[in-house]
Amino acid sequence: MASSKKKIPRHVAVIMDGNGRWATSKGLSRSEGHRAGADAIDRLMDSSLELGLEVVSLYAFSTENWKRPITEIRSIFNLLVEFIDSRLDKIHAKGIRILHSGSRKKLSSLVLSKIDHAAEITRKNRKLTVNFCLNYGSQEEILSAFSRLTEERKKKSISIQKPISTKELEKYLYTYPLPAVDLLIRTAGERRLSNFLLWQSAYAELFFTENLWPDFGDKDLREALDWFTRRTRKFGGLENG
Repeated sequence: MASSKKKIPRHVAVIMDGNGRWATSKGLSRSEGHRAGADAIDRLMDSSLELGLEVVSLYAFSTENWKRPITEIRSIFNLLVEFIDSRLDKIHAKGIRILHSGSRKKLSSLVLSKIDHAAEITRKNRKLTVNFCLNYGSQEEILSAFSRLTEERKKKSISIQKPISTKELEKYLYTYPLPAVDLLIRTAGERRLSNFLLWQSAYAELFFTENLWPDFGDKDLREALDWFTRRTRKFGGLENG
């Protein structure tokens, strides 16, 4: 278990990588790998509740994932709908709040209605926030935030030439007002951010594990948190001030 409660990260982000490789290694279809990945999300939510985490953001579907075969994309979204339908009551009963970060463009009306319903039903829950980053791309998010900010300035007759502060821009990010990411975990041995929460992870600690996402469990999360507690976070300053 993480040894220092006060050093437990407020916001943990997870790049859930390896569903396809897990399935291939077992002679299963990629859709079965994604189903096993959904079971791993269940375990992560339970462990996060037990450990007292505040926010967990999950890279569920990136803007680049539209390049995948249409059959796999349909399987992923069908699984998402099934996940919400079959688990929402239990999620709500556990005090978990569901959020969505990402573009609503290209998502079907069914998927949007399910996400919105889950968010509405759980909006008052405060034990844990699970943020599904669906149809999400960080570069697109930042460009969208800047566009919305400048449009808002025009409406309020605020000069575009006025310097933009980080706090001002952050208000237009998909994730606002969630706290910055403290710990980012990526499974399956890859060591890149893949356009995930780039702004929010500016000072995040990065933890990489060889384990494929469907095999990720409570022990793995605790290992990541233990590693995090041993990190010295200076945020650009000096360790001793």
